[in-house]
Amino acid sequence: MWPRQRPPELVALAPDVIFATGTSTVAPLLQANRAVPIVFALVPDPVGAGFVESLARPGGNATGLMSIEAGMSGKWLELLKELTPTITRAAVIRDPAITAGIGQWSAIQAVAPSFGVELSPVNVHDAGEIERQIVAFARRPNGGLIMTGSALATIHRDLIITLAARHKLPAVYPYRFFVIGGGLISYGPDLIEQYRRAAGYVDRILKGEKPADLPVQAPTKFELVINLKTAKALGLEVPPSLLARADEVIE
Repeated sequence: MWPRQRPPELVALAPDVIFATGTSTVAPLLQANRAVPIVFALVPDPVGAGFVESLARPGGNATGLMSIEAGMSGKWLELLKELTPTITRAAVIRDPAITAGIGQWSAIQAVAPSFGVELSPVNVHDAGEIERQIVAFARRPNGGLIMTGSALATIHRDLIITLAARHKLPAVYPYRFFVIGGGLISYGPDLIEQYRRAAGYVDRILKGEKPADLPVQAPTKFELVINLKTAKALGLEVPPSLLARADEVIE
């Protein structure tokens, strides 16, 4: 696990395997160590981040589970349009400093013309910048938000959820905990399932297998969560077809 020690201190303990979550945690561990096996979870782009040589053959001392495939990002725009057909503009909240942010943005761009939606990027460098960009975006009608998956977006989630409510912007999020915290709708991987599958890789490595030979796994279980309280506050009526597909509805 990732305790309070800095990466060199952790590696110095000579563990049999290290489990780590998220790009911001895995990156310093790999900088400090290319010998101790690492199993990761919740990493959106392990190839782009340089953690593995390829998904099929990681080739080094790290393997694990991707949190989001860039191609599924277009689903967020599809859900936003289904929930609010009048949407003609979408602000995409992303971290442009990471490869996953670029990939998710590109996937949403690819499907935007088919939905007749104009996209605007909102970069997540700091809270002030996020607020300025969302406030400016909200001045025009028929807009909605899409939050892509990144550590910075997660850090600023309370601010983004608050701004979406204040400016009456329907928003789609990548994980369930955003909706539990007051967001409107989320579609993304089941995070508990990620940890369960990662535990299987830890077990296999402890039994002698090498991370280099264990392919990085993509998400296989996704969940759609809808917050009806938030929908009501926004004046939205969730289509029955969308409610029927939801894995969880918060009332």
